[in-house]
Amino acid sequence: MGRGPRSPSLLVRLGISWLTNALVLALVAGVLHGVHVANAGDLLAAAAVFGVLNTLLKPLLRLVTLPLAILTLGIAWFFVSLLMLVITKAIVGGFDIHGFWTLVAATLIVWAANVALDFTPGPWQLTGRRRRLRRRRRHELT
Repeated sequence: MGRGPRSPSLLVRLGISWLTNALVLALVAGVLHGVHVANAGDLLAAAAVFGVLNTLLKPLLRLVTLPLAILTLGIAWFFVSLLMLVITKAIVGGFDIHGFWTLVAATLIVWAANVALDFTPGPWQLTGRRRRLRRRRRHELT
């Protein structure tokens, strides 16, 4: 008896996350005139840095800023996301965002793209909480 389709390996999930980040950052660079990426290598480096920051640092910062997020009805977490782009820009030399309002717009585009991906079925949904929810639903159906 089979247990249904298996989840992709960790390396596959990391690869999908990396490429998804690269596509979202390429979208940001394509839409906003104040965002510049020197070349494909810098785009991939920015995607890797951005992914690592979102995986390791962002959850910690969200926990630390939880009281402020409650007071501001979540607006504080927007600035945590904005900070992830600022740090990525500081680390990756060929990835530049010029101006505060361009940074705000870039953060909004990244947020909107992630919301769209959350509602679009695909392999990018097989990580973390989404994977557990999918397993639970499969278990309830059997």
